[in-house]
Amino acid sequence: MHYYHVFETALGWVAVLASKKGLRRVTLPQGSRVGAMESLGDIRGAVNDPAAFADLEKKLEAYYRGQKVTFAFPLDFSGSTPFRQKVWQAIKEIPYGETRSYGWVAQHAGRPGGTRAAGQATGDNPLSILVPCHRVIAADGSIGGFGGGRAAIDLKRRLLKLENVYPR
Repeated sequence: MHYYHVFETALGWVAVLASKKGLRRVTLPQGSRVGAMESLGDIRGAVNDPAAFADLEKKLEAYYRGQKVTFAFPLDFSGSTPFRQKVWQAIKEIPYGETRSYGWVAQHAGRPGGTRAAGQATGDNPLSILVPCHRVIAADGSIGGFGGGRAAIDLKRRLLKLENVYPR
């Protein structure tokens, strides 16, 4: 059984999806409720349950208003490869207000030469903000990849600025 909720934050609409094991998807802010729902993908059979996400909603709203927030929610990475899970676990270790390179992520995921693979796993992160992939930047300090084109790069820059990080 899966549960979902869609809500508005200071940066846009966010949708969340969870199983009984934990959170499976947290979208980046979208321009509309419909856009947030579409970002969740196929949720047929999922139950809309705002109460189940009340604490997460409050924390994400605070985060998007620029407050430092700690997220301690169970995450459900089932269905992902062991390497991707290691990448996402490594990204979770990056402290608020700091950044790390894709190479750092690859090394901490157990594949020191796997920068490109780590980058692909980072781009496929299903749990935005909770697994703070926006804190992963290129080795030269530039924003680097962040799938979705110019608007996504702008969002990544905005998220880093919320944390007082000013990348190139």
